[in-house]
Amino acid sequence: MFSGIVEECATLVAMVKEQENVHFTFKCSFVNELKIDQSVSHNGVCLTVVNTTADTYTVTAMKETLLRSNLGLLQIGDEVNVERSMLMNGRLDGHIVQGHVDQTAVCTAIKDADGSYYFTFHYDFDKEMAKRGYITVDKGSVTVNGVSLTVCAPSDDTFQVAIIPYTFEHTNFHAIKVGSVVNLEFDIIGKYISRMIQYK
Repeated sequence: MFSGIVEECATLVAMVKEQENVHFTFKCSFVNELKIDQSVSHNGVCLTVVNTTADTYTVTAMKETLLRSNLGLLQIGDEVNVERSMLMNGRLDGHIVQGHVDQTAVCTAIKDADGSYYFTFHYDFDKEMAKRGYITVDKGSVTVNGVSLTVCAPSDDTFQVAIIPYTFEHTNFHAIKVGSVVNLEFDIIGKYISRMIQYK
């Protein structure tokens, strides 16, 4: 479980394809604290550490993960947002994030808001999935590339998020452009409520 509060950006330094899997090797500042079998969120995708060296660590993504997320689009040198699993003895500064990406979205607009930014994203809308909570709601929570954010101005298939300078500089939002593909995880609480309503 994660909170959506990104610790830093990790840099992809190697990729190795093995059958339908891809092994990703990253560099970040907390490599020496990682252990085999530990969970780390990468652009919102929970992956297991399978190997470490003095300055890198490796995780493996299977075909389903590559198809559902933007990890399959990564290239050497790209930055991903990383967060280690949440400690249960602290404040929940973001919201409950599982690290299970639901689908991708595409950035369609970026607006300068006098120092901050408004990013607009479009995602494929499915009415049946929406009934099960796979939607965004005004002032609700959404996870974009592993970042816990508050939804602004949602429609059936679009929403905006406001990004303050700190978040812009310390996550890979600074690399997102119009046309960039991002990972989405809809709010798990909304999914549970939607599911329960169906059984009334």
